[in-house]
Amino acid sequence: MDDKLNVRRFVDIHNGTLKPAIYADQEIYDLELERIFGRSWLFLAHESQMPKAGDFFTTYMGEDPVIVIRQKDGSIAAFLNQCRHRGMKLCHSDSGNTRAFTCPYHGWGYGLEGGLAVVPLEQEAYRKNLDKSKWGLIRVPRLAIYKGLIFGNWDETAPSLEEYLGDMAWYMDGFLDRRENGTEVVGGIHKWVIDCNWKFAAEQFCSDQYHAPYTHGSAIQVLTPTPENKSEGKPLGDGQTQRPAWANGLGGVQFSENGHGSAFFFTEKPDANVWVGGEVSEYFRETYPEVERRLGSVRGLRLAGHNTMFPTLSWLNGTQTLRVWHPKGPNQIEVWAFCIADKAAPSAVKEALQLSHARAFGPAGFLEQDDSENWVEVQKVLRGYKAKQTDFCVQMGRGFEEYRKDGIPGLTNYTFSETAARGFYQRWMDMMTSETWDEIEGQTKEYQKELVHG
Repeated sequence: MDDKLNVRRFVDIHNGTLKPAIYADQEIYDLELERIFGRSWLFLAHESQMPKAGDFFTTYMGEDPVIVIRQKDGSIAAFLNQCRHRGMKLCHSDSGNTRAFTCPYHGWGYGLEGGLAVVPLEQEAYRKNLDKSKWGLIRVPRLAIYKGLIFGNWDETAPSLEEYLGDMAWYMDGFLDRRENGTEVVGGIHKWVIDCNWKFAAEQFCSDQYHAPYTHGSAIQVLTPTPENKSEGKPLGDGQTQRPAWANGLGGVQFSENGHGSAFFFTEKPDANVWVGGEVSEYFRETYPEVERRLGSVRGLRLAGHNTMFPTLSWLNGTQTLRVWHPKGPNQIEVWAFCIADKAAPSAVKEALQLSHARAFGPAGFLEQDDSENWVEVQKVLRGYKAKQTDFCVQMGRGFEEYRKDGIPGLTNYTFSETAARGFYQRWMDMMTSETWDEIEGQTKEYQKELVHG
């Protein structure tokens, strides 16, 4: 299939161009399900969602439905949510607690460990010729937990989760490991559909700070009505636009490695985003000394910025939203948004976080709607024949990548660059065109070496 598609002609990272057909072509999407979602570590659930034996949570790995279950011994297992008899979706509940799963089609029943336990009319229908031990649920072969987050991988040859994360773990810890006992999911899960390709959302969260002063300009002006920023975005005399306030600050970092990405600005005080409630801001200030001892000042102060763990897990520091971009064909995603809070946070702070999370980045969030509208409009344009052939430019900051000497890990650049976007699409192409993980890792390392050494 790769020879037929010639995926490499769609992505030219060295020259910083993309063919937009990668966002709209069905054949490319079908190959993604196999080579991206069939081989990557994918987020399944948070441990706090399944505290007791028999607790389960249903989700997706790509478009494959999956059940994640707390076992009797306290461990976690995950199975394809598909009855082995005729392929019916086994469990239709989002979550719950059970002692067994029974298929609604023909009544086959499975235990928590995935084994086939009950077959109706087994003696009459199968005459003792059915070997139930061979017809258990398909198990997700690789499971790993990182600081409360449960991940699964279909590929038994894939690197470990720790190797897969690489330096991204350093950035992830700033979200998950601020206080003793870690984090938990608070409230429910917001789910909604956006008519766009999954890569638009995932790439923006790993890389794109550039859109914020323009896409979110009206929201920012309403939230911070001060003389300094009321004029932001208004045309200047030479036809240019005024620089946004944060572009004149203390600089920033855009991290890129193994397809993962993170972007943030340095700050001097532990103050949350302006759209986060006062109780939350006060909580971040009061707990900062503890967080600084655990993580250092850079991560302790980082209460803004966005991140993507390749391919589809994203989060926003400070706003405490964690989301998965579940692909639903080349032209649609289903967004699942979780609110993550420190377990040790007071209940009032957790409630304020839920409100802030929903108000800004829920399905009707005043910032979320801006992003969604952009992605939908781009996807509409890509219905055109000529539009699919017109190159996209991803050249911002090209040639200025570096490894820092101040303890911030990974390949980095200034925040206003597309280093992480280029890294995202390089890993995408490496996975789409490689047969093995050794090939994937070799190509990625070669690319990163070329960036730094020319």
